[in-house]
Amino acid sequence: MKKVAYLLVLILSISGTQFLNGQEEQHKIEVLSNQKNKIIAQEKELLKEEVEAINKRLDNNQISAAEAKLLKEAAAKKRALNIENRIAIIDAKIALLQRNDGELPQIQEADTTDFTARIEIDFGGGDSSEFTWTRKQWERKNLRYDRRTYNDLVIAFGLNNALVEGQSIEDTPYKIGGSRFFELGWVWRTRVFKNTNILRFHYGFSFQFNGLKPKDNQYFTVNNGVTELEDFDFDLEKSKFRMDNLVFPVHFEFGPSKFRESEKRIRYSINNRFRFGIGAYGGFNLGTRQKLKYNRDGDSVKDKFKRSYNTSNFVYGLSSYMGVDGVLLYLKYDLNPIFKDATVEQRNISLGLRFDL
Repeated sequence: MKKVAYLLVLILSISGTQFLNGQEEQHKIEVLSNQKNKIIAQEKELLKEEVEAINKRLDNNQISAAEAKLLKEAAAKKRALNIENRIAIIDAKIALLQRNDGELPQIQEADTTDFTARIEIDFGGGDSSEFTWTRKQWERKNLRYDRRTYNDLVIAFGLNNALVEGQSIEDTPYKIGGSRFFELGWVWRTRVFKNTNILRFHYGFSFQFNGLKPKDNQYFTVNNGVTELEDFDFDLEKSKFRMDNLVFPVHFEFGPSKFRESEKRIRYSINNRFRFGIGAYGGFNLGTRQKLKYNRDGDSVKDKFKRSYNTSNFVYGLSSYMGVDGVLLYLKYDLNPIFKDATVEQRNISLGLRFDL
């Protein structure tokens, strides 16, 4: 009777083991099958990035349309072969699992390119605690992250005007379409956190050229130390006032980035990604000038005056931008008054486009 019971237990044990092994084998096969879809998606995404890079070279006239077509065909062929080869590897592994009851035969041999770090800790009781650190875990821990700092050339231009104390922008004494600004600078972009690119710190320097064109045949004069607008004696074809500044902008930039990971490197890309920045700037007024163009007694006259006009020596304000990739909507506002001594305080404001190249 005992022998019969022992045989029953043995049969049930073997059946249970076979059932568990079958479940484990099926799970491994499902995992490998799911990897096929991931392989296809990954190769398609890489092909898309290669095509975008080729199109960018074509747009920049670095290659011809015929060369671009050949490069795209070569890239598509490479990715198709990658998909075919990588899926073949998965299918081979599945066949090995099915043939060997869910186990993949391992080759035991010395490998100088791999290692396993083993640490044993003895607490004095005769038993030691042990854990291992494989090469893949080591490489994962020592992945090289994208460099923290990039730099860009900045060009911005658009409409310029002034907010006059006690008046709305509609009542400005300056032409809205004729008053413009231009900015040229260089900025550095540094990732604030090591393991994410959600926040960047922008800093650099810029030359700002803020222009104002008075309305109603007026121009700027300084009377008893006070800068004000006066009517000109002749019909003005042009009346333009310009302030040249050197400023040092600082912004915090927010926005998502594309995450790219290879075996040895992690990279963050903000290409075709939304960006929003907010910050401030401070600097110096380098010079102020006024240009007048008019007719006098049948002669065309152009007058150019380079004077201080009592403009503020120090310039500081707030600025912000938002957009996609390197094309951004740009707004800046001077907190300092344009003129140190004026009957009414005025502050410069600008709205335009900014390009980070």
